[in-house]
Amino acid sequence: MIRHLTLCVLKRFGRMWALACGLLFANPWAWADGVQALQDFLQHSRSGRAEFVQQVTGPARAGQPARVKNSRGTLAYQRPDLFRLEYTSPDVQVLLADGRQFWHADHDLQQATVRDQKAVLASAPAALILTASDVQALRAAFLLRDLPASDGLSWVEVTPKSTEGTLRQLRVGLQGQGAATRVSVLEFTDGFGQTSRLELSAYESPARLPAGTFQYKPPAGFQVLRP
Repeated sequence: MIRHLTLCVLKRFGRMWALACGLLFANPWAWADGVQALQDFLQHSRSGRAEFVQQVTGPARAGQPARVKNSRGTLAYQRPDLFRLEYTSPDVQVLLADGRQFWHADHDLQQATVRDQKAVLASAPAALILTASDVQALRAAFLLRDLPASDGLSWVEVTPKSTEGTLRQLRVGLQGQGAATRVSVLEFTDGFGQTSRLELSAYESPARLPAGTFQYKPPAGFQVLRP
């Protein structure tokens, strides 16, 4: 009787183990390759737009909790070098790459700063990833490392080889496979100890973008700075 029960338990355990293994290896995220997922995204998503929410956490000070700021807005991109990120709440700001220049406009301050796009792109993590041509181009200036899959996403770590810029580390969370791969989360740390998390939703790619999406004309009365 005992021997019979033992055999039944072993058979049942064997079936469960086989099922678990089957689910594990059938799950595309079980051994997800973050770098490959990033390459799939860069290869297939030539244009796109999405909504985002962002949380920025400042470094904690002695006797004070860490400062947290939440914001939201929209973004759009078109490879190889066009990008627009617009904050709509709580403050209105525009970050825009038009292929030659990079604009940062603060509507509350009525001020716009314009710089050479290539000189500042590495300090703008969202623009950096969404306008990159491919993984090899990123590897020229960054170290890429696969991270364990979590939250249903493939993750890749992007670290600048140079410490001259403000970006210290970037983590990219991607979902989907092949041509359906999308960036879902961007997490980055800067040289001031701030950490930011950008979560994308309502993703559309390819996207039909209105004419003028990647052009910026400062409103009348704005001060334009060219450092």
